Amino acid sequence: MSKRLGLHIGGRRFDVDVAEDFAPYLENEMKKDFNVGGNNDLKLILQSYVRKTHEIYAMEQEMQELLKKLNKTSIN
Repeated sequence: MSKRLGLHIGGRRFDVDVAEDFAPYLENEMKKDFNVGGNNDLKLILQSYVRKTHEIYAMEQEMQELLKKLNKTSIN
């Protein structure tokens, strides 16, 4: 099953279909980043993209550090 979520960007509505189990998480994240009840300009979209990309970068760095620690532990 899928669920349709929508967002207004630059005066136009964009809808996406996402997996039903993912939809609540995405809705919550969209509420943090966007004006879900109104219009969003392109600058806000870009800022959100950069912020989310940085979050992913930071998580990947943290995972690499954890993997290093795990490898050291398993070797010893």
